[in-house]
Amino acid sequence: MIRSRYWFFMVLLTTVSYGEDWPAWRGPRGDGTSLEMNVPTKWNGATGENIVWKTAIPGNGYSSPIVSGDSIFLTACDVTSRQRMLHCLDRETGAIRWTRNVIESPLEGKHNLNSYASGTPATDGVSVFVCFLQSEEPRTAEEPGEMVVASYDFQGNQNWLVTAGGFSSMHGFCTSPVLHGDLVIVNGDHDGDSYLAGLNKATGRVVWKTPRVHRTRSYVTPLLQEVDGKTQAVLTGSKRVAGYDPDTGDLLWWIEGPTEQFVASMVFDGERFFLAAGFPTYHVMAIRPGGHDDVTDSHVIWHVEDARCYVPSPVVVHDRLFIADDRGTAHCLDTKSGEHEWRARLGRHFSASLVTANDLVYFITDDGETKILSASGDQEVLQVNELGESVFASPAISNGRLYLRSTEHLFCIGEAS
Repeated sequence: MIRSRYWFFMVLLTTVSYGEDWPAWRGPRGDGTSLEMNVPTKWNGATGENIVWKTAIPGNGYSSPIVSGDSIFLTACDVTSRQRMLHCLDRETGAIRWTRNVIESPLEGKHNLNSYASGTPATDGVSVFVCFLQSEEPRTAEEPGEMVVASYDFQGNQNWLVTAGGFSSMHGFCTSPVLHGDLVIVNGDHDGDSYLAGLNKATGRVVWKTPRVHRTRSYVTPLLQEVDGKTQAVLTGSKRVAGYDPDTGDLLWWIEGPTEQFVASMVFDGERFFLAAGFPTYHVMAIRPGGHDDVTDSHVIWHVEDARCYVPSPVVVHDRLFIADDRGTAHCLDTKSGEHEWRARLGRHFSASLVTANDLVYFITDDGETKILSASGDQEVLQVNELGESVFASPAISNGRLYLRSTEHLFCIGEAS
């Protein structure tokens, strides 16, 4: 059953050419894949080539844009006023329609590669959901705050704002909500009473809340994937790989380790889950789906430790797993064996997660340089695109356009009409 669904998806990936929304972290499937065939492959920020528009974004942040219909949403923080903001932009023109100050709160301690607005919003086409950290004065990096989750309609009216639980991390805050049925699921891994929680979309009421046993900070967004006919929420973090029932929060299975802290989201090819982690040791693993309780000794298919991939999330295309090593090295691994097909130095450093469309893989460096490679297994760089501004946010793809957030602007990139 899993394999048949995968091949149906791959047929769509190679034959369908239509526009998709990009409604949450890593897109409609949560894995960085786009089904579109007309995604731009050439642009230049300095000359304006194929830059449809660019908009200066009030505040700053490393969250990704999301796209729903004719609206774009992204979060930011004004460090002077300490306001955490939600922006809504017009997809066609880039004009800012409205800005809402979700909370005002002291600035948390954070890692220098994190921001005060790193969590990507999520939308169901009716409401948009955001997460921020709220704390009280005085504050140090180690003092706990609270995860605030809020819902707005597309006109900017607040539906609700609630506290999901505590949060404490010297590296700062980043939680991207995911939507499942009538629930908003948020990951509260932190250096305290960690949890995974499901909130009612209409009211914000906490429907379930499941403790995370090892109480260790991580920043992973759960991947929702169907296994044996039922959806699971699968994620790394809290010194484990684990699968949960997203309707109830029940823990279904887990693998201990392989390291302490995680940032990258997992991906799935229909037969195997893949992870890239972490800190203080580095790992890439393939995991067989299914199973119950502790499957540490039974479900790890292969495990390699020679790719230092911590922050960027990977993509899987056909039989290849593509990984952006934090140090600027790209990796291509065979999904069945874990063996390297190639590795190549592509830049100084990667923060942005990978995206793929039309059998191409987009690697975006912190310097704002996008290098496009074929998913065929050939390590040749097909195209190099300069944005001219630093990029730490992951891109979005929708309706033939690529949306790329720099430290200064949101760019809409598209082929010339």
